[in-house]
Amino acid sequence: MRAISETWPAAATVAAGPWLLREGRGGGKRVSAATAVSDWREEDIGAAEEAMRLMGQTPLFCLMPEETRLDAYLAARGYRVVDPVNLWISPTFALTERPLPPVTAFTVWEPLAIMRELWEDAGIGDARQAVMARVKGPKTGLFGRVSDAPAGTGFVALSGDIAVVHALEIAPEHRKKGLGGWMMRAAAMWAAGHRADWLAVLCTEENAGANALYESLGMVLAGHYHYRVLEP
Repeated sequence: MRAISETWPAAATVAAGPWLLREGRGGGKRVSAATAVSDWREEDIGAAEEAMRLMGQTPLFCLMPEETRLDAYLAARGYRVVDPVNLWISPTFALTERPLPPVTAFTVWEPLAIMRELWEDAGIGDARQAVMARVKGPKTGLFGRVSDAPAGTGFVALSGDIAVVHALEIAPEHRKKGLGGWMMRAAAMWAAGHRADWLAVLCTEENAGANALYESLGMVLAGHYHYRVLEP
């Protein structure tokens, strides 16, 4: 979770009692959700809700599977589960044994205009692209081509010995052509060049295609988390 936070950072974080609050500035749930960092009482939940509203955000919590007590309290307050997430991980070396086909997958930073267009088409707009710009450590973009056309984009950044892939998107008309696998291998090669031992990627449970891809690459399902949101 430290690697996730460092490679996809919030605009700002605030320690507030037992909570870590995140200011997302439109960058999505991962950079906007509150998390518990110490023991809490039921009244602390209300204080966190008020703080998030003062930040201009809908009350939102990120929960690990073992946080059953907080999960139950939030459910009782009317919070709805959204976007359960799978965390896939692999030793970097396991994805670097095959050479990349020519003109298929590249690492490049700053992102090319076509990469930004592909993200935009996938719903990853300026606010989420701004998250990538905030990363302080080593990072790069992923760019993929297939059928003689630009077809995929992604982002990978380093935290310690873990490289984490984010925002991997393949244009709908170019899916099921093997490009996602080559782009993950390109990410692993970049990670190996930065002496990372592990490559990780996040994926919502409902994204069957992406989960199947990561499983086919031999990645291991290493964990889960989910969000609860209090909608108006």
